[in-house]
Amino acid sequence: MGTVLGIERLIDEYPELVRGNRTGVVTNYTMTDSRLIPVIDRLIRAFGRDIVKLFGPEHGVMAAAVEGESVGARMDEHSNLPALSLYGHQHQPTPEMMDDIDLIIVDLQDIGSRYFTYLSTLKGVLEISRDQGVRCIVVDRPNPIGGERQEGIPVQPQYTSFVGCLPIPARHGLTLGEMARWLQRTRYPTLELEVVHMGNWRRSFYWDETALPFVPPSPNTTGPDMMVLYPGTCLFEGVNVSVGRGTAKPFEIIGAPFIDGFRLARLFNRQNWPGVRARGLYFVPWRQRYAQTLCQGVQLHVTQNRILSPVRIGIALLQLIHELYPEHFSFGPSRSQGHADSLFFDLLAGSGELRKAIEAGAGQDFLADESSWLQDFREEITQDLLYT
Repeated sequence: MGTVLGIERLIDEYPELVRGNRTGVVTNYTMTDSRLIPVIDRLIRAFGRDIVKLFGPEHGVMAAAVEGESVGARMDEHSNLPALSLYGHQHQPTPEMMDDIDLIIVDLQDIGSRYFTYLSTLKGVLEISRDQGVRCIVVDRPNPIGGERQEGIPVQPQYTSFVGCLPIPARHGLTLGEMARWLQRTRYPTLELEVVHMGNWRRSFYWDETALPFVPPSPNTTGPDMMVLYPGTCLFEGVNVSVGRGTAKPFEIIGAPFIDGFRLARLFNRQNWPGVRARGLYFVPWRQRYAQTLCQGVQLHVTQNRILSPVRIGIALLQLIHELYPEHFSFGPSRSQGHADSLFFDLLAGSGELRKAIEAGAGQDFLADESSWLQDFREEITQDLLYT
């Protein structure tokens, strides 16, 4: 038996939680049930006129906008419902957006990393729901890279941003439902929250053990290998190196015009990182950094996802490129609103310490205190876990 999604359990087992309530839904058209029926369609079929509006995270309700693109409000032609944006002038619903609803449902597929902005969207929705006295239901989905491992250190308060909204590790090991429970307990105790948990999901499961079809939850989320690498390779968004946007394998391909990809692959593979192998390649991104320019770099191939440590791998590759090409490599400027004085790399890393460590040739020292901090984090979240 495959994993039963929270949305399926809500509709089939707990419809009374929704019926008779004017309901808004935070989701997009990549969210489907186990038979690939869009969640929006299923909710409208089950509850009809009780579903009154949609809220879209980054990429919009249609999930068609590119990363970082501001999305406006519109009528959704498929559902004939208002599709309001949580990735435009504001990143959470306004009080006016909440005035005519009694209930808000959140159904979003996280990918297990704090940089992925659906987590920030969840936090904003919980906060405004608390403030406006609107009941909230979070229907849970799998953490596709498992719930047994965490990696990285927390965001320091001064580096809090939309790509690092909480003091959690880069690989957090929670589902969004568990994250919602933790936030309600520690930050929003007056919020009326219901988390509908999954059936037949275990913390040890990676995506390929759920028996669920894979639907990319965002335009650059291409599959299980990309998701397990992302907690490390997303750090390259903050430097002058392509992360493979505009190729078939974003966040698996890393490179730039100034890199010798075959030399980089050889030196990286000599480090013998478990669960991954680098392959030198040429590529030409069709958009984003180095668009229409011949680049060299590596594609990271996952050989054993359960033993792979993505944050350490990302740091190792950053350190190696910094050492090989000091005259070319650089940490780019911030592209995050409200953080004009911070490098975007530092916002991703959660502090300025990783950048300084790489510049000093000691990138792995950044994780020296990781084990003690992760132990504290695990103890903190224990009572909020839903799965064994």
